[in-house]
Amino acid sequence: MKGLTQFLSLALVTGVLTMNSCTSKKETTEQKSGIEKASYGQLADGQTADLYTLRNASGMTAKITNYGGILVGLTAPDKDGKFEDVTLGQDSLSAYVKNNPYFGALIGRYGNRIAKGKFTLDGKTYSLVTNNMGNHLHGGTVGFDKVLWTATPIEGDEPALKLTYTAKDGEEGYPGNLSVTVTYTLQKDNALKIDYQATTDKPTVVNLTNHTYFNLTGGAKRDILDHVLTLNADRFIPVDKTLIPTGKLQPVANTPFDFTKPTVIGARINDSTDTQIKYGGGYDHGWVLNGSGDSLKLAATVYEPTSGRVMEVRTTEPAIQFYTGNFLDGSVMGREGFAYKKRYALCLETEHYPDSPNQPSFPTTVLRPGQTYKTTTVYQFSTRKE
Repeated sequence: MKGLTQFLSLALVTGVLTMNSCTSKKETTEQKSGIEKASYGQLADGQTADLYTLRNASGMTAKITNYGGILVGLTAPDKDGKFEDVTLGQDSLSAYVKNNPYFGALIGRYGNRIAKGKFTLDGKTYSLVTNNMGNHLHGGTVGFDKVLWTATPIEGDEPALKLTYTAKDGEEGYPGNLSVTVTYTLQKDNALKIDYQATTDKPTVVNLTNHTYFNLTGGAKRDILDHVLTLNADRFIPVDKTLIPTGKLQPVANTPFDFTKPTVIGARINDSTDTQIKYGGGYDHGWVLNGSGDSLKLAATVYEPTSGRVMEVRTTEPAIQFYTGNFLDGSVMGREGFAYKKRYALCLETEHYPDSPNQPSFPTTVLRPGQTYKTTTVYQFSTRKE
C-alpha cells in the first residue's frame, strides 16, 4: 500500500510538472498584439522622431516612424513559418534623411508626376517645384515623405498608428491648407491596411500613396525578376521620354505590359523592341485597374516561389504604379550596410493616374472645400507551397 501511495504521488507530481512544462511552452510561443514606441533620433531643426512597432498575435511586425510616415520594416512568414523583412529600408533616421529614394514613405501632396510642375485649376495656373527631368515628382523637394507627422498610437487586437499633418497653403506651390490623416493598421490576418483622408480650405489637387519597396525573398537576398506578378488591369498608361503620360490608355494585350495572368517579372522586362520599356528602363508605369466604384478590389498579386510568400494588394484607387527599382544602382546602402542594386525591389503604388491635373480625360484629383478625400489600400500576406 505504501508503494502504491508513493507511485500515485510520483505520478501526480510528474503530471503537474508535465502540465506546467506544456503551459510554459505555450506561453513562450504565443504572441501578444500591441504597439511600442521608441526614440528614433533628432532632425537638424532639433525635432525628434519616434519609431513605432506594431505587432499582431501571429508575430508579424510593422515598424513606422513619424518622420515621413515611413514604413521602416515589415515582416512576413515564409512557407516554413520563418518571419523576415520583406521591404527595403535603412538602419537609421540619419540615413533616411541623407539619401532615401522614397523607401517606405508616405507620398504627397501629389504622388507620381505632374508635367513641367504646372497645372491650371479654376482658371489659375500654379507652379510647383520641379525635381525630376523638368517635372514635379512625389510632392516636390520637401514632400510628405520629409516632414514630421503627429503620431497617435492605437492599442488593440489590431494595433494602429494614426499620423496627421497639415500642409500649408503654398507649400511646394500647392494651393490650400490640406489637413491629412493616414492610419496604418496591422490586422489579425497578416495584412497591413493604410487609410488616407484629407480635407482642404481651397480647391487643390491631391493624390496620396505609399512608396514601399518590396522583395518577398526576405532580406532582399536577390533581385525580384523571379517574382510572379498578376495585375487586374487590361490597360496601362503609356508615357513619353520624361515618364509623363501621353494622355492615351493602351490595351496590355500582346505587349510586355500584360500581367493579366501570372507572369514572371523578368520575362519581358528587357524587351528592346518596346518603346515603353525603353522609356521606363523596365517597368515604371501606371496600370488602369479593372472595375469601378470605391469598394476594395484586388489590384495585384505577387508570388515568390523560393519562400512561398504571397502578397495581395487591394485598393479603392483607380490605378496602380508598378516600378521595378530601375534606378537603384548600389549607391544607396540599406540595412546592415547592404547595397541595394538594380531591380532588387518592386513597388506597387496605389493611386490616381499620373499628371491627372493636366489630363482632362483622366479621373479628377481635384479636392474642394467641404469634400473629404478618402482611400484605402491593403497589403495582405500569405504563403503557398508548390
